[in-house]
Amino acid sequence: MNEAKYCAVAAACVAVLFLLSGCNPEARGFALPLGNADAGKAAFVRLECTQCHSVAEGVDKDATGHPDIHFKLGGETTRVRTYGDLVTSIINPNHKISGFIKDANVDAEGNTNMPSHNEVMTVQELVDLTTYLQTTYKIIRPETHGMYYP
Repeated sequence: MNEAKYCAVAAACVAVLFLLSGCNPEARGFALPLGNADAGKAAFVRLECTQCHSVAEGVDKDATGHPDIHFKLGGETTRVRTYGDLVTSIINPNHKISGFIKDANVDAEGNTNMPSHNEVMTVQELVDLTTYLQTTYKIIRPETHGMYYP
């Protein structure tokens, strides 16, 4: 086999091994342990998330919280809230700010006013909180108003 063919075969083998490594859940890298939804609900209240958030079928917003800020979490949605989305929103809320956030809820630099709990929240609380929030979303099929073609 000439050198060019050998390099092409070697490159193809490396590419196949790389693609197959994605099929193995253990090879995907970072993963947090399983959490407890009940403990996550308790952490949601303890960390005073209720000052600005309510959760569909779970926790109401605290009446003594910020009267002009209310973000409902959970409920019916057409978009999957992945584990990674939820973890990122909790530990780095400025990473991706939703388009519906009003200017009053964002500071002069465009950062959300959501406080960081990274200094007081344990990893287990983060895992439990994420597990709890995942249970509050119900994926629904979006309505379509068009013609279907076979």
